[in-house]
Amino acid sequence: MSKKNKNIIIPLPSHDFDPTEVSISWKVLTDAGFQVTFATEDGKRGHCDPLMISGEGLDPWGWIPVVKRVRLIGLFLRGNKAARTAYQQLEKDTAFLKPVRFDALKASDYDGMVLPGGHASGMKQYLENEVLQRFVVQFFEDLDEAKNHKPIAAVCHGVVLAARSTSKQTQRSVLFGKKTTALTWALEKSAWDLTRYFARFWDSTYYRTYMESKGEALGYWSVESEVTRALKDKSDFIDVPKASNHHFIKTSGLIRDTLTDDRAAWVVQDGNYISARWPGDVHTMAKDFVNLVNNIH
Repeated sequence: MSKKNKNIIIPLPSHDFDPTEVSISWKVLTDAGFQVTFATEDGKRGHCDPLMISGEGLDPWGWIPVVKRVRLIGLFLRGNKAARTAYQQLEKDTAFLKPVRFDALKASDYDGMVLPGGHASGMKQYLENEVLQRFVVQFFEDLDEAKNHKPIAAVCHGVVLAARSTSKQTQRSVLFGKKTTALTWALEKSAWDLTRYFARFWDSTYYRTYMESKGEALGYWSVESEVTRALKDKSDFIDVPKASNHHFIKTSGLIRDTLTDDRAAWVVQDGNYISARWPGDVHTMAKDFVNLVNNIH
């Protein structure tokens, strides 16, 4: 099978997906010669979280008209130049502008799947969609013509979608028995604290897709906690080891990987499944995914 015939599916919510995780994955995959198909619930193009492109609204004055255009913290929190450029290119892509519907998805039509994330409230449509969850299960269980499990990559809240996808055969999450990473509580809480105390204080839950109810421990509905509850053992959630090279660069949340520098990245592979934590890992995740697709097919 030639590269140009390899069709990778990327499901999206209608709103609020992370532009870096989607556009960089798309660019790396298409640059590798793959076809990329997108899917949304209603078959209409998806829209990213606009704050992650503009940075407007991520400063203490971000609620004030006109003044919100002055950005400080917002310039740091939004996607970097590579991501913003890739997203501009993505918005001209025919497949992105004309996605298929979730209910039309069949695992047999695709050679690999990428599950991106995002944290704003629009992500709930994607994370809670039972039709999409059934497709994710189908994709984890489906075999290609050579009887191999197909390549899958998930990053950030995309791992939550996988964690929530329950197999009818096993009555367990498709991640049960697999090793994975995802957005860690340390990274999620640091972004949440920054915005609720110093930046977007009037919208204190912006960086928390799900909040705890009364009586639940802080962080119970964090990405790390929810994903860990779906695993066979809590040790199957893999964070950066303290003895790892470039530990600070990988865990500070201040530095992102690039196409030519993976020191900041943390990516975990278990067989046909690759996972990553946040936009700062996505160049490396996408490149590893390309290698995995080429090695399997």
